[in-house]
Amino acid sequence: MPSRRRPRPPQDRPRPGTAGRPEERPAAATGPPGGGPAPVVTWTILAVCTAVFLLGPAAGLNPLHGTGHARLCAQALWFERWGVVPARLWHDGPVPAAALPTGCRAAQGPLPVAALSVLTALFVHGSWVHLLGNMLFLHVFGPGVEARTGRARFALFYLLAGYAATYGYALGGAGAGQTLVGASGAIAGVLGAYLLLHPRARVTGLFPFLLFLPLRLPAWLVLGFWFAVQWLAARTGPAGPGVAYLAHVTGFAFGFLCAAVLRWQRSKLTPQSATRGDSHP
Repeated sequence: MPSRRRPRPPQDRPRPGTAGRPEERPAAATGPPGGGPAPVVTWTILAVCTAVFLLGPAAGLNPLHGTGHARLCAQALWFERWGVVPARLWHDGPVPAAALPTGCRAAQGPLPVAALSVLTALFVHGSWVHLLGNMLFLHVFGPGVEARTGRARFALFYLLAGYAATYGYALGGAGAGQTLVGASGAIAGVLGAYLLLHPRARVTGLFPFLLFLPLRLPAWLVLGFWFAVQWLAARTGPAGPGVAYLAHVTGFAFGFLCAAVLRWQRSKLTPQSATRGDSHP
């Protein structure tokens, strides 16, 4: 499930009085591959996100980041360097840096440019589950949107959806001082566009409240359910580390509107069939 995350600060020991709460995830979907040209842009995004994650400390595979406490420090600094702090997008004043685990040295040098950090954060993920959930949704729904928009426009649309989702989340204010990482704001835009461009396509959804039974349903039902869950969670969910639901809602709405504009432009260029009393030239 795509999820734009406010990563929890890595800790070298559990804090007393706290307990982990499993995250409830709405439907995961799979669908038939579409025909037409190969979805090169979608595959490229998948490859870049995967490569960045494998090279980073969150994957735990790169020996350059060390092990144990050293890797926790490297992970916290990685998020601070390549993630985005939404509060910095609207305010010129200083924003406190994210809390580091005990014994970690703060990052040296100036902070990254706020607007550029939105771009880098789209390719950074906080865990294996975070990466695989986002890439699954991009793999399923990305090719269908790319086929309708074309490669160049899809690449531009994907980046703009990521920016719109992040700035929309920052405008909402809640938790804007937390670092955000993940591609789900942009992927939510892809879902919104897919809903309008392919509403009758059949996709397979796994619903938690139905014991994860695979059900093949129309895209409008699966994606409509997903959006409703994100909307309710954005309105009622607590602020703090976790999933940035408002970024999902903003990205989805942006993608839906972009697809509506695309359909409107194409309808103007498509010759209309003649009605009674009309004649063809």
